[in-house]
Amino acid sequence: MFDRPDLIYRYDGGFEGLMCCVYESFYKREIPLKIIVRDEAQESLFEVREIATDIKKATRVKGAIKEKISGEALKFVYRAFLADLEDKELCILRFLILGFKCGAKVLRMLTDDRVAVLYKAVRHLNNEAELLRGFIRFSDFGGGLFATIEPKNRVLPLLKHHFMSRYPDGCFIIYDKTHCLALVAYKGSCRIVQVEDFMPPSPDTDELQYRAMWKRFYETIAVEGRENPKCRMSHMPKRYWAHLTEMQPIPDIGGLTGGSLRPIAEG
Repeated sequence: MFDRPDLIYRYDGGFEGLMCCVYESFYKREIPLKIIVRDEAQESLFEVREIATDIKKATRVKGAIKEKISGEALKFVYRAFLADLEDKELCILRFLILGFKCGAKVLRMLTDDRVAVLYKAVRHLNNEAELLRGFIRFSDFGGGLFATIEPKNRVLPLLKHHFMSRYPDGCFIIYDKTHCLALVAYKGSCRIVQVEDFMPPSPDTDELQYRAMWKRFYETIAVEGRENPKCRMSHMPKRYWAHLTEMQPIPDIGGLTGGSLRPIAEG
């Protein structure tokens, strides 16, 4: 296998499509200069080869990874694909070339740059998903729940099982504003869909009152003498604050403030 500094692969941006790029690379015994997503492609002076997504080829590559490296390596590669990493497709291809040569031990070869770069990206992905399991704030809209996030990585597949287990028969949407994706769950079924020009629903009066009460509760239980902004930002990074209810001003609801809220339900 040798490099092709004059060739670029272009694929559909999906994981199966990337597996087809891996298939093409091994079949042609070549390593392209770059692997780019079709919708994000720009004009190039180099030859661009379109790699069609073929489920059979993708399945063969995934089976080969499990057999010749390990099932854990396949999970690792999938998470690397979800990570925010420049040229991640080429990084994954180079990792797999090494993995097919070295076998399961490749995951322990952290001093090799081809492994280390993916390991760092996957760790960042896992950490962000773990933070968002606690930071996501849902709003109620007519019995359905809605939340917005702006992650660096494509974390929705890692959040799916967590929230489905907590709301197994519920209806909710988690909107990834960064990547224009939405995790949509309805009565036990769940899927991740691409969305464009999405406008979140506007909160009604009841929802605004819930937010105000949560904000008031948050402020009431705080101990002023123990405030530590630096410590708070280390556990709750500031880039997540835009979608945390407790970090927003108390909403003004028709002239009512957090200090003069009417009850949601009476009797």
